[in-house]
Amino acid sequence: HFSTPGDMVSTLNDGTQVTYNNGDMAWLLDAQFEMIVPNKGFFYSGLMRRKNALNQIFLSMAVYAVVTFVWFFWGYSLAFSESAGKFIGDLKHFGLMNVLDQPSVASSRIPALLFCVFQLMFATITPVLALGATAERGRVFPALVFTAIWSTIVYSPIACWYWNPNGWVFKLGALDFAGGGPVHMTSGTAALAYSIYLGKRRGWGTDALRYRPNNVAHVVIGTVFLWFGWFGFNAGSALAADLRATQAAIVTNMAASVGALVWCTVDFIFERKFSVVGFCSGAIAGLIGITPAAGYVGTPAAVAIGVLVGIGCNFATKLKFIFKYDDTIDIFATHAVGGFIGALATGLFADSRVAGFDGTEIDGGFINKHYIQRPYQLAGASATIGYTFVVTMLILVIMDHIPGLSLRVSIYDESESYFRPARGVLC
Repeated sequence: HFSTPGDMVSTLNDGTQVTYNNGDMAWLLDAQFEMIVPNKGFFYSGLMRRKNALNQIFLSMAVYAVVTFVWFFWGYSLAFSESAGKFIGDLKHFGLMNVLDQPSVASSRIPALLFCVFQLMFATITPVLALGATAERGRVFPALVFTAIWSTIVYSPIACWYWNPNGWVFKLGALDFAGGGPVHMTSGTAALAYSIYLGKRRGWGTDALRYRPNNVAHVVIGTVFLWFGWFGFNAGSALAADLRATQAAIVTNMAASVGALVWCTVDFIFERKFSVVGFCSGAIAGLIGITPAAGYVGTPAAVAIGVLVGIGCNFATKLKFIFKYDDTIDIFATHAVGGFIGALATGLFADSRVAGFDGTEIDGGFINKHYIQRPYQLAGASATIGYTFVVTMLILVIMDHIPGLSLRVSIYDESESYFRPARGVLC
């Protein structure tokens, strides 16, 4: 029932009454719908050759459906069960049992059901990011099977590490406001493993694959949707409509803007030109870098983070040529490297005053003379990248040896389009 126009009072099974602010709930509902657009599918499809663009949009939608199923039955419980261990949760909330109006594990200001559907958006976007690695050579059906397995044994445990109060990274004291580790480092590292295991596209390193993005307008549209949706990710992670959410929105916008400008500047210095795609890539890098720091840093720090990721991610796109792997859309270079830089920068710039905008108490980072924070950040980031790479590679090796789950398309389908209007997706 409602005690005042701005509050909802819920009586739990044990008779306890809890009060939720309707404004906070409305903000979180709005934030999650900002993230629901298949924005990354547009971004990826614009970067590919035309014959494979539609396939990538389809894959982003199909992954969303698969992870929704997994999250409902066991994913949420493995990540956010109140009785979770240090590394993974249990099946206490299998099928969302007892997930309704009790306070969420993350904040007593919102009910568990609302927190569950908000976190679903993070769980769905992460494998969508990673599966850009299948571009132009990966089969769709095995990618969806991979999604279900990977979400269960990689994403949910790492989300538990960082965001469940029982998780070991949380207890260690590492800070991650909105997913630098669980979303970006995991997706970028999984993309690297997938790219290495699939092998290079036919013609990689030759003039055959020296093509321009097929639809720069799709790249721009995808970037606009992502930029808009990132306000939902970062500001929404305050889990309330308050000053901390406002600050998170401000630094998100600042880091994206600076990242875009710095990326273009680096391109101009070394290539004497810059491009729309470069601007968009820099904006995405800035958004990634600020993600773990958004609720902990001031605006000047967001400028510094934008500069760091704009330079770092731009140079990281050259790693695939040095180490000879085919990361078609530079997912590792932007998401894993950007998330890693953002995590370390959080240890440097985290400010106890900013976290205190909603009453949260932290020791802060280097600027607060809490020098141990950077090693905490490094420990969490290193464990995330190492665990993700090893487990992802194991999943791929096992799947590829199961009849019907071979990961790569045939030579013929790779040469042609494997999304044909008359036949649909060649799974």
